[in-house]
Amino acid sequence: MPTPVETRGRFTFADWEESPVGALDAAPRLARARVANTFTGGVEAAGTSCDYTIAYTGESTGSYSGMELLSGSVDGRKGSFVLEERGTFDAGGTVCRFEVVPGSGTGDLVGLTGSGGFTYRHGDTSVEYAFSYALA
Repeated sequence: MPTPVETRGRFTFADWEESPVGALDAAPRLARARVANTFTGGVEAAGTSCDYTIAYTGESTGSYSGMELLSGSVDGRKGSFVLEERGTFDAGGTVCRFEVVPGSGTGDLVGLTGSGGFTYRHGDTSVEYAFSYALA
C-alpha cells in the first residue's frame, strides 16, 4: 500500500444557492445547497460542482453532507475525482471532513484514495484545507 502524502492549499466559494425542503419555519428543517468552489495549492480545480443536503437543528446550527466533483490536478497529476463531505456548523463557522469516493479517480488520478478537512470561520474569503492521499 502506498505511503500517504499530505498536501495543503486554499479554496474559495461562489454561487451558493440554497433552497428549502419542506416548511421554512419547521425545526428541525432541511435544505439543499449548490456551490462552486475553486481550489488552489496541492489541489488545483476551478469551478467544482458541489451539492449539499443541510439539516438545520437551530437558527444557525446543524450538520450537512454532500458530494463534490473536482476536475483539475493533485500535485500536478491531472484528472477528476469525487469527495464525500460531512460537516457541522454553528454561528461561528463550519468544520468539515471529506473522503475520496472509492473508484472515482480518472486520468492520472485513477486509484486515488484519501481524506482531509477544513475549518471555515464566518467572514473568511478563502479557506485552508489539508488533504492526505495515496495513488494505487
